[in-house]
Amino acid sequence: MPFSRLIRVHWRLAAFAIAAGCACVSLTNLRPARADNPPGDAIGAIEGAAISVQGPMSMDTTNGQIKTMLRSGSEVQVKSGQAHIDLVEGGNITICGPSHFSVLKSGSSLTIALDSGTVHAHIEGQLTLTVYTAQIQAHAISIGNGAQDMLVGLDASGTMCIHPNRGAVRIEQQLTGQSLLIPQSGEVSLSNGQLETLHNSSGQCGCELQLSAKPAEVSTQVSALASTEEMKQRAAADPPAKTPAAPKEEPVYQVFMPPLKYDASAKVQQDYDPNLIVLVRRARVRPTLIFQGKVEGDPVVAQVAAPAAPPAMQRSEATKKPADDTTWNRVRTFFHKLWSPSS
Repeated sequence: MPFSRLIRVHWRLAAFAIAAGCACVSLTNLRPARADNPPGDAIGAIEGAAISVQGPMSMDTTNGQIKTMLRSGSEVQVKSGQAHIDLVEGGNITICGPSHFSVLKSGSSLTIALDSGTVHAHIEGQLTLTVYTAQIQAHAISIGNGAQDMLVGLDASGTMCIHPNRGAVRIEQQLTGQSLLIPQSGEVSLSNGQLETLHNSSGQCGCELQLSAKPAEVSTQVSALASTEEMKQRAAADPPAKTPAAPKEEPVYQVFMPPLKYDASAKVQQDYDPNLIVLVRRARVRPTLIFQGKVEGDPVVAQVAAPAAPPAMQRSEATKKPADDTTWNRVRTFFHKLWSPSS
């Protein structure tokens, strides 16, 4: 084989070896990070029912389960319920939603930038934790190299609560530089990031695990109609309803005045005539006699008298009566009865 051809074969083999090595390195980078060798900026695996993670993160495979691994710079939003973070260095953090925060890590220092929500952190080992808000920073302090456990909450109104369960917490106002030390088992709250408003509180900070509520037992009840005695007792116990009194009607007065006038050129303003003021009184007129009650007794029937005869007829009858009593009329009547066919 010529020397030039041998050189070309060696160059091809070297190029193939380099390509194979690059492919191996690429495959190694594509594999998910394992829990036994996490990256340096890894914070911990987060899980929750309604969470959203943005920014740097990676997928961790543990016992066949894929979990989201938070890394420095991750932004987390817990929409509802709770979220749980298992820290790489040991310990855990529970977040109660709705909450929004970011996590930063530099060496053994962990920083949580809290916008809203409640964070309950339990730190073990050499990891130090600091919680930042817009105006306050809370730094956890270990006592005797023991574990650190603190709870920090910030609501929408700007009220912040701090409760160190284990260890102490030093809070500092970022604008003024004022600082205070909260001892173990203490619980304080402050408004709008002002240390002057700090006061002791109890029960305001809370972020515990939500246990599933036990369903209530279903019981069957049989109801029956109330007896006569029970109805009488209930009627005697309940006071009678009072009838609301009718509103008292009072007269309404209205005053009508002439319009006021102002003349800027006049030195003395002209007053209106008081005789043009009209006072109107509106009232409801009631009858003077108001009868209430009823009338008892037999009804009285009125007798209708016959109308009296006119004076002219009375005079004619008075003139005829003396004529009928004369002797001639009596004789004529006698002979009329004597010769009549009926006799």
